Amino acid sequence: MQHPLAYRMRPRNLAEIVGQKHLVAPGKIIYRMVQAKLLSSMILYGPPGTGKTSIASAIAGSTNYAFRQLNAATDTKKDLQIVAEEAKMSGTVVLLLDEIHRLDKTKQDFLLPLLESGEIILIGATTENPYISINPAIRSRTQIFEVYPLKPAEIKVALKRALKDEQRGLGKYPVLISDEALDLLATATAGDLRSSLNGLELAVKSTPQNAKGKIQIDLTQAQESIQKKTITADKNGDSHYDVISAFQKSIRGSDANAALYYLARLLEAGDLATVIRRLMVTAYEDIGLANPPACQRTVTACYAATKIGLPEARIPLADAVIDLCLSSKSNSGITAMDAALQDVHSGKTATIPNNLKDAHYQGAKKLKHGINYLYPHNYPNDWVSQQYLPEQLQGKQYYQPKDNGKYEQTLKQTYLRLFKLQNSKRRNSDD
Repeated sequence: MQHPLAYRMRPRNLAEIVGQKHLVAPGKIIYRMVQAKLLSSMILYGPPGTGKTSIASAIAGSTNYAFRQLNAATDTKKDLQIVAEEAKMSGTVVLLLDEIHRLDKTKQDFLLPLLESGEIILIGATTENPYISINPAIRSRTQIFEVYPLKPAEIKVALKRALKDEQRGLGKYPVLISDEALDLLATATAGDLRSSLNGLELAVKSTPQNAKGKIQIDLTQAQESIQKKTITADKNGDSHYDVISAFQKSIRGSDANAALYYLARLLEAGDLATVIRRLMVTAYEDIGLANPPACQRTVTACYAATKIGLPEARIPLADAVIDLCLSSKSNSGITAMDAALQDVHSGKTATIPNNLKDAHYQGAKKLKHGINYLYPHNYPNDWVSQQYLPEQLQGKQYYQPKDNGKYEQTLKQTYLRLFKLQNSKRRNSDD
């Protein structure tokens, strides 16, 4: 069976790994493990095609340990038992376990003592955040390392290596590849080396030789041979929540270009519902009282986007994102609400003053409920000083106004004037 190019070019030692220098470069942790022959089980997590399998293969090659690969979702406990028997007979085995987040309890219980004894060096591979998706019993026995999408320059190194390698790569083919084609193969897969290598192989093997006996790969051949990397729409995926987080934080940080980029990623994944919900939350959480009209415009834009649907929904949403990014910001509303909730959660459910209690039932007067309530509209400027907060919370300030927008500046002046009046009346009555 002819294995794909990405499989054949799998690194045989740490020196052949491209990217992930924070783990495998001289002096870094995995390099140190291999040099000292003090391997420990680990979990590698990151996007597909970024080198998780390559690192496991290179570790095994660098240490001369047997290397086996299983899938936690599809392989059985019996498959694990075969690996365990091999480890007992021949020594330590490096086991790459793909999709380790799908490891069930039966397989986990079988593996744990083997990890403790060191008979199996487990390298778990997953695209999911292990702190969320992997059982604590496994996590506590492994080190967790994140791998990152490869940079175009790193992918180019691997592509050129594959074009020169006559044993495992495409070195026996008379290939002439343009710089534009190489650039496309290195950039179009969003850091996925596996897709880039397999695209290169398809381009080489499906392009006939020209009159000079050369396989000429230009931009057209490269475009036809590579599947452009798409943005995942997995709503349970770790990266999905990272994009949402980056989206809101970019708006909060007033970076319109970054916010538009993350908006594009969410829309490319078809996740219109998340965009609309997050935009409205962001408007009231981060812009809030500094610019209420911007919040209202955002709600209107989101309503329009819902009615229009994709792809046209991107138009009002882009307007709203730019509007929010460039608006004054204030989180005083959510901060005030959370401070009040904190008092409630901590048990400060103090007694409501009698004058504020419901009086619309027979017998309320006997309980002195609603008596002495002062109706503000009967007083000048529709305001009168009276006790509203419970006695135990008198003088409490949840709202801390800011000066980040003209609207809230006006609110601040009114709030401070009324707070001063309210509490000066209370102090006078206490005296």
